[in-house]
Amino acid sequence: MIENISWVFFDIGSTIINEQFAYEHRFKEIAEAANISYYKVYQMVINYYKQNKKGDLEVARALDVTLSKWHSEDEVLYENASQCLEIIKKKYKIGIIANQPFGTVERLEKHGILQHIDLVIASTEEGVAKPDKRIFETALERSGCKSENAIMIGDRIDNDIVPAKSLGFHTIWIKQGFGQYWKVTCEQEKPDYTVTCLSDIILIL
Repeated sequence: MIENISWVFFDIGSTIINEQFAYEHRFKEIAEAANISYYKVYQMVINYYKQNKKGDLEVARALDVTLSKWHSEDEVLYENASQCLEIIKKKYKIGIIANQPFGTVERLEKHGILQHIDLVIASTEEGVAKPDKRIFETALERSGCKSENAIMIGDRIDNDIVPAKSLGFHTIWIKQGFGQYWKVTCEQEKPDYTVTCLSDIILIL
């Protein structure tokens, strides 16, 4: 159990929101544009993620196709997300630190979880995106929380764990989505805790 925590900050994509179907939609569009099979695109994507690269971006570049728009309508909540947030909310303040387009608050409301969240820091509204430390500093400033009293939970080592850890946050890597393929290569990338689903976080907190 982590002591002296007052705020728990979450990423959104592949942390609270399951992006599997949105990614599948994107991969199908890449496959059609490049005139190759979906399976081939998927395997290429996985290989890039295993090299600690952003798979869909790298595949689109390698195949010389334009990356299609993100289909946020395909996003769904992870099955236990609302229940976990409700439990965490009983003990801690909950914040969001995420790279998201305009309308983040509205999307959280649409998914039925906004009532559990005390603060939303989204990249588009702030004009700064992860892994830039300034977005984390903004979250600390607006929450009135010190980094040693905060936890950052996310699926991306590069975007979530490294910058938060450098500022003194406690960190939890949730191995969901394609971020699970990241290979930790140095101490700066090592999270304090690693979990495979949201319900595991309850055991740590």
